[in-house]
Amino acid sequence: MSMAATTEAPEPWYLALLGFAEHFRTSSPPKIRLCVHCLQAVFQFKPPPRVEARTHLQLGSVLYRHTKNSELAQTHLEEAWFISQEIPQFEDVKFEAASILSEFYCQQNLVDSAKPVLRNAIQISQQTPYWHCRLLFQLAQLHALEKDLVSACDLLGVGAEYARVMGSEYTRALFLLSKGMLLLMERKLSEVHPLLSLCGTIVENWQGNPIQKESLRVFFLVLQVTHYLDAGQVKSVKPCLKQLQQCIQTISTLHDDEILPTNPAALFHWLPKEHMCVLVYLVTVMHSMQAGYLEKAQKYTDKALMQLEKLKMLDSNPILSSFQVILLEHIIMCRLVTGHKATALQEISQVCQLCQQSPRLFTNHAAQLHTLLGLYCISVNCMDNAEAQFTAALQLTTHQELWTFIVTNLASVYIREGNRHQELYSLLERINPDHNFPVRRFLRETLKMSNAEDLNRLTACSLVLLGHIFFVLGNHRESNNMVVPAMQLASKIPDMSVQLWSSALLKDLNRACGNTMDAHEAAQMHQNFSQQLLQDHIAACSLPEHNLISWTDGLPPVQFQPQNGPTTSLASLL
Repeated sequence: MSMAATTEAPEPWYLALLGFAEHFRTSSPPKIRLCVHCLQAVFQFKPPPRVEARTHLQLGSVLYRHTKNSELAQTHLEEAWFISQEIPQFEDVKFEAASILSEFYCQQNLVDSAKPVLRNAIQISQQTPYWHCRLLFQLAQLHALEKDLVSACDLLGVGAEYARVMGSEYTRALFLLSKGMLLLMERKLSEVHPLLSLCGTIVENWQGNPIQKESLRVFFLVLQVTHYLDAGQVKSVKPCLKQLQQCIQTISTLHDDEILPTNPAALFHWLPKEHMCVLVYLVTVMHSMQAGYLEKAQKYTDKALMQLEKLKMLDSNPILSSFQVILLEHIIMCRLVTGHKATALQEISQVCQLCQQSPRLFTNHAAQLHTLLGLYCISVNCMDNAEAQFTAALQLTTHQELWTFIVTNLASVYIREGNRHQELYSLLERINPDHNFPVRRFLRETLKMSNAEDLNRLTACSLVLLGHIFFVLGNHRESNNMVVPAMQLASKIPDMSVQLWSSALLKDLNRACGNTMDAHEAAQMHQNFSQQLLQDHIAACSLPEHNLISWTDGLPPVQFQPQNGPTTSLASLL
């Protein structure tokens, strides 16, 4: 926070103390104790209310940002807010005090104290466009963090209308896009479509600062791309994704030193361009993974994680850790598909460490973490642990798609165990209570849908399963028509489990048809895949992090005991 002097002619003693305080604050390293002493000395001179309020704000800010003395920080921030409300034409100090005090309350988990401060400040800031918009964003964010998305959307709607009246179409678009993001999170798709359509028009028609215009386009396109990906429309999203990638390239060539907007209501930006760049990598990884281009997903994950490491050296913004966790969650799933379980386990451990450092991150990602551990447990054939992990995950999520994903994986555990029919049927009842879809058409429909949207993994899994069914029914020709393309697709992804399954089927098919040479070739292929999986299985189970499979409650453990070696059966893998 800048420690500029008041607008009145300041006393020499005040300027001297302020100068010393600022000198100590900006020293390398900062001398915070001396800075605080200088600011506290101001009160010895019985300063006028404006100086008193500003000094309380400066002291509260310094103590909050640079020390652990939260009690004293709170006292000074509350004094600054209390005194400044009585002083006319003192908007900057008054609203900055309200903003920082609310931020402080939230950090101390005193959310119910923060809300009335922000509401009061919003009410009295209508003649100060910058602060009115900023405080509306802040209160909306607070409601969103509490999962009260209805209140957050209402506030963003109020902000959008206020920005329109104040003549800032740029800030209006920011409010509307933020609202669109929350509506997407709520799955209110009937409201999302007209809102995104309106946003698209505003963004295209707005003529202003090139960086601001392009950042609005990035925000808009990110929402569009995630909307498509949420619906599994991997093929339909490609034009939007391409636009987004071109947009981020344009932004990276623009200079930040553009002229500041003249309208105070437009003094906002969505994200720094370095953060936007990571975000575009992230949605590209999401797309590559859903489409089954796992090597491409790996390439963009590596780029994004390198960028994040550089940014985190200079920037402590919590959004960077969120990006990092989401990227790791995606790449862990890729590793499990491509047969790199040991690497996946080490990356799960990285997510645990990141969640250890941030309670909010852990709250938001605990269910996903247990789900990933459940998938790892399946891959190393620890079915009891897989069941425990999925059960823990189910208790931690209300998210419909994640819930369905967990339950279907739990069903696969019951199927593999072979003696859990009752639990399996009750789970299937929960997944599809209406029985409104004829079972005999499931695989055909899945194949049709996955083909239409280039969902390669889903296509490969459907083909190999159909091939297996035809083989059991004795229809060898139809089985071969399914298994051969399944194998080709699985090699392209690459999906180790489908390759293993396909090669086993091809071996049996060729034997049944008397094709000795082809059967021998398929058997050799199957042997190679089995060996790769076996070596990776041993490596994963020997890691100390393998003990994470036993963690089902509370924060993840920090220390891991070393393993003596794998304790799980390999029979079902091979």
